[in-house]
Amino acid sequence: MLARTHRFHGYNALNFVHRQGQVVRGQSMSLKYSINTRRDTYRVAVVVSKKVARSAVLRNRIRRRIFEAVRTQAKAIAKPYDLVFMVYNAELAVMDAEKLRKTIADQLRKAGVVL
Repeated sequence: MLARTHRFHGYNALNFVHRQGQVVRGQSMSLKYSINTRRDTYRVAVVVSKKVARSAVLRNRIRRRIFEAVRTQAKAIAKPYDLVFMVYNAELAVMDAEKLRKTIADQLRKAGVVL
């Protein structure tokens, strides 16, 4: 599980990333990111709409899997980025864990968050 210091708290913080952030689009999700000079570490949020999965259980499973995949990449994230993953496809709930990790690592690499 991702530590509390690496999660978003409050609506305005998420709004800042939506307004000012840059986007890296993938096949089943996109990543909005911006550097946050007011923090020491990165923060992550995962947005899964009810249009993607009607069941709250499925939406939460997708969130937990993405948080875990980002946590495995945590040592490579050097700067204090704000990261927001927006999910478009419910297949992430059943996707192979290694494939999901690779997908997220590729998006983080494209964004320049990790090297």
